[in-house]
Amino acid sequence: MNKKFKARKSPLFLLAASCLILSGCANEISSTSQSDNSYKNEVKAYAVFVPKRQDDFAWENDKVAFRVYGPAAPMKGHSSGVDAWLKKVDYPIIDKWYKETFNKTGSYHTDTGEGYDPYHVGISRGVGGSAIWVDGKDYTAHNYNSYKIITNGPDKVVFTLEYEFKTPLGLVNESKTISLPLGSNLYKVNSEFKLDGKPASLPIAIGITTHDGKAKVSHNKKTGRISAWETFDSMALGTGVVIASSKVTDIKHIAKEAKDESHIWLFTNSDKNGEIEYYAGFAWEAAGEITTQTQWHNYLDNFNK
Repeated sequence: MNKKFKARKSPLFLLAASCLILSGCANEISSTSQSDNSYKNEVKAYAVFVPKRQDDFAWENDKVAFRVYGPAAPMKGHSSGVDAWLKKVDYPIIDKWYKETFNKTGSYHTDTGEGYDPYHVGISRGVGGSAIWVDGKDYTAHNYNSYKIITNGPDKVVFTLEYEFKTPLGLVNESKTISLPLGSNLYKVNSEFKLDGKPASLPIAIGITTHDGKAKVSHNKKTGRISAWETFDSMALGTGVVIASSKVTDIKHIAKEAKDESHIWLFTNSDKNGEIEYYAGFAWEAAGEITTQTQWHNYLDNFNK
């Protein structure tokens, strides 16, 4: 079904180009009644635009789920970082969790057996959000301006998010294409950056939040990996970013006193065409597959192979 993305009255959204056409599956939560069991009938990769939740955009496969904030989200306290929704079932949960929250029959912040969202993003980079790095500071987009779903399951999802933001270098546009196949804990990013309307090689920083120092960080420059390991309700969560090792210019753990500003950063550059490729994602102990920090490091370090 094709459906247009309706503009919100957000100032940033008004900077976006005219509405993009959505291709693939329906782009909002169905209002029809649906039993809980119906969500368990098909294992698939899935993406959805959720206008009822301030234009959230969410995607998942059989192992992981993610969410980014949309143009209707308030300026304060939100940014373009990537949220992790922790799931321990292989069937889709996004629609179900949103529906329960909207209907006040449950909350995706409470685990009732399928998983939940204890992960805080705020203005951080979350799980693998990118930034322009200038003179020791990260410059980031607020939220995406528009989206287009290219492939919506069942074996993978592919979609593009459009961003625009100001930096000391000039006006930056990022066209971020994200893909997630079944079986992977990491989503893939293929971004194209433009500076003042032209493709450009730019200094890029890809970050993982440490949740104000609560997470233990690690890295392996030889495999192009940064990672964090932390605990939520006694269960461990590993987050990480992987890029081709030849693309790594530096890795730094930078802790700050301000809330949401402490990260482990992987530094790189977009190429002369403004392009960059990397992977980011997580593994949750409660899912029962990757349960130790060593296993998580091994997964990330061997991912590009």
